[in-house]
Amino acid sequence: MYPTFTQYNSRFRALLAPALGLFTLLVGILLAAALCAAREPQANAVPNIFDAHSTPAEWIRHLSHFVLGVTGLVFLVVFSLLSYAVVKFRSRRAEAEREPAQVYGSTQIELAWTVIPILIVAVLFAATARVIHAIQDAPKPPSTVEVTVIGHQFWWEFRYPGLGIVTANELHVPVSDPAHPTPTFLKLLSSDTDHSFWIPQLAGKTDLIPNHPNEMWLDPHETGLFLGQCAQYCGTQHAKMLLRVYVDTPEDFDAWGREQRQPPSQDEKEAAGKRVFETTACLNCHAITGTNGTGRFGPDLTHLMSRRTIAAGAAENTPENLRLWIQNPDAIKTGSLMPAMKLGDADLDALVRYLETLR
Repeated sequence: MYPTFTQYNSRFRALLAPALGLFTLLVGILLAAALCAAREPQANAVPNIFDAHSTPAEWIRHLSHFVLGVTGLVFLVVFSLLSYAVVKFRSRRAEAEREPAQVYGSTQIELAWTVIPILIVAVLFAATARVIHAIQDAPKPPSTVEVTVIGHQFWWEFRYPGLGIVTANELHVPVSDPAHPTPTFLKLLSSDTDHSFWIPQLAGKTDLIPNHPNEMWLDPHETGLFLGQCAQYCGTQHAKMLLRVYVDTPEDFDAWGREQRQPPSQDEKEAAGKRVFETTACLNCHAITGTNGTGRFGPDLTHLMSRRTIAAGAAENTPENLRLWIQNPDAIKTGSLMPAMKLGDADLDALVRYLETLR
């Protein structure tokens, strides 16, 4: 007698679950392999958490691989046992009227599924605690570069106390030679709400909490540009609170520092633009060395044109974007808290020309 449709349907369902599980496992393995493939950092690349270029990021990557390996092994064991049970004890017509064997407990099995998970959790806890301790309690060598990071809605302020430099949104740090380490230690503060500092290829996430200083560090092993952003929802433009970290050679970092400590060039031809800055609301939020602008609500503009982006990475730093940013910030970054200046064309053009001299 041929099987009925109901019997076919029951067998199909019994085989569907393990098939879907196997498909999910294969997709996960392929995705993990793709993420683990190392790539050179690029300006427009999506940061890869498995492509570590700094000691803290490498430790986190190794821990991630270990955790993925342990949990993957657990998944394979559970999936295999489940598949075996589904196939071996599937419904059979010949046994439809027979009651299955009754099992009333096994001390050995109960001990196993109690002790083994406890051991797994203990191992994962110990491995994680070891990495956390190594990162948080790392010593500061004499060559350490110290930077104070202040999170604002919605931009980053970087202060180098030992160098007398204040800049915004684009962090410059020296490359760290393992033989002569030059790590960068960051003191993290917030001026308003919670933020989170994250450069996936250089270090893990660390929160910036009002009235609660935090610290983190990184020691990049190669030069280049590394991208990150705020990883804690902080308001309307959280998604465009971006980070750019430039890892320079020691010589380039020293040269950048010297340039940042220099006062901006005073081009008398752009005196009209300087006057616009000093006689409008610009000076209430922004500071420029050599002017009466000492505001702290917005980025320091003393060396504005040394940065490749404006609006915390939301737009390239070009005269056209700078003009639009001043006249109508919402066109680039809605809810950025920067007021639209509504200047006349002559004043706006003069101000943009003046800002272009700030290198």
